Amino acid sequence: MVWLAVMGSQPRLWSIFGAAWGWPRDSMTYQQDRKDLARHEAEIAARQSFNYALLDDAETVLLGCVYIDPPEKQGADGEICWWVVDDRVGTDLERALDALVPRWIAAAWPFTHPRYLGRDLSWADWLALPDQDQDPDPDSDLDLDPAG
Repeated sequence: MVWLAVMGSQPRLWSIFGAAWGWPRDSMTYQQDRKDLARHEAEIAARQSFNYALLDDAETVLLGCVYIDPPEKQGADGEICWWVVDDRVGTDLERALDALVPRWIAAAWPFTHPRYLGRDLSWADWLALPDQDQDPDPDSDLDLDPAG
């Protein structure tokens, strides 16, 4: 389900995320996608990052994703971005997600300076920012979960 959604929107997703994340490459295989999903699963289990899938009502089709990450760049305490599949771009669903995510982050997450990548700051401007200082303990629990 994920690989089909991503690859069905790959050129547009690459234009958004490619320079920053190198994702999703046009040659990404199903197995590479599974490996990437396993990495996300490990980050979530370690409470280092959170990813949410936007599914259809039957929960059989991926319509988009929301990513909530610790900051890679200075000036924010969380970095948030999201996308929808190509056939949902410009629809009420995308507009609703665009409105919902910042309200949800403000209401439910412990950020004081969230950064909405590609929204309040372009990806090019984000790439130009200085890198966040490295955590002295990279295995520390960042505890970004709103449930704490």
